[in-house]
Amino acid sequence: MGFKKPIKKKNTFKYWIGQLHLWLGLISGLFVLFLGLTGCILAFQREIEDTVQTYRFTETQNKPLLAPTQLKAIADKALPNKHAHSVTYQPGRTTQVVYYDLVADYYYIVFVNQYTGKVLKVKNMADDFFRIIIMGHYYLWLPPEIGQPILTTATMMFVFLLISGLVLWWPKSKAARKQRFTVKLKSKWRRLNYDLHNVLGFYITFIALFIGLSGMVMGFQWFAKSVYWVSSGGRTMNVWEETYSDTTSLAKLSTNAAAADQLWAKFLKEDPTFKGSIDVHIPEDEKGAIEIAKNPDPSTYWKADYRYFDQHTLKEIEVKHLYGKFANTSVADKLIRMNYDIHIGAIAGLPGKIIAFFASLIAASMPITGVLIWVGRKKKKANPTKPLQTTP
Repeated sequence: MGFKKPIKKKNTFKYWIGQLHLWLGLISGLFVLFLGLTGCILAFQREIEDTVQTYRFTETQNKPLLAPTQLKAIADKALPNKHAHSVTYQPGRTTQVVYYDLVADYYYIVFVNQYTGKVLKVKNMADDFFRIIIMGHYYLWLPPEIGQPILTTATMMFVFLLISGLVLWWPKSKAARKQRFTVKLKSKWRRLNYDLHNVLGFYITFIALFIGLSGMVMGFQWFAKSVYWVSSGGRTMNVWEETYSDTTSLAKLSTNAAAADQLWAKFLKEDPTFKGSIDVHIPEDEKGAIEIAKNPDPSTYWKADYRYFDQHTLKEIEVKHLYGKFANTSVADKLIRMNYDIHIGAIAGLPGKIIAFFASLIAASMPITGVLIWVGRKKKKANPTKPLQTTP
């Protein structure tokens, strides 16, 4: 008579976690692969641009800087029929006059020497390599209202895969624990692939969770508001809104341009040794407010101090949203502000970017190694070994 191996009783919880892990992995796999690879490309965007784009730098000189409106006028001639969004100063770097309009759908940067007024580069960001990759990473090169929900949903699935993978990976005993932390490089390819999926997946879990969750904050407003609500102890997040000047004021200055120059000069005088970046937003009409943003650490974004002023009276306008004075921000405000810096690893400087790069690279490999495990198991089921025979 034949002898069959006893059937092991399945752990129902782990079984269903495994099924969800499998099918959500198959559904989101291509998107995770895409996000991981594009994330790797974007990890060192600033460092690569600074290396190959020499026009970004202008040596600091003992000369007076041209005012924002002067640089804007020069840039306007180089790029006519567009509205300047901001003028950015940073010691040692060329001043950037940014032209951006969401409705008209254009984005240009004019690089102007802040001492001589010479135009060094007019850059159409629609043709910029990294900008193209960003549009894919954020929107899959589709309209934002279509592409962003698709990729953010895939990111949400990836977050579940990380958690469920940790549950499936968790060793039952000390003996099993030793095997779960090491990739056996000399083993057969199936075992090697299995280790690459499980062991490397474990090592990146916590870093990848930060990357995935921060991606969800950017992609889903409901998730961003939920994170804010939890981190603030039940407060509602105030959404950013446009700030306006008082057009009914009798005490009006001659032009909004003159007002922007005055405020910029005042900021420079208050802190002449400031080494960070200063953005000056010149309003397009008499309704807009002047925004000046000072960032003490231009390698990140979350510490920027945003100030708003009435262009007619120069009176400061207080705002309720989280993109106001840095000194007034709460813990929850800071958490949302630093979300992008967390996402790309910049929150921890260059080491953080390196970690984010390798975490993204390994995350991109997870769908590939996962599919190979699944295919291997299907083949094994299709060709079962013969049962052991005993003498009757």
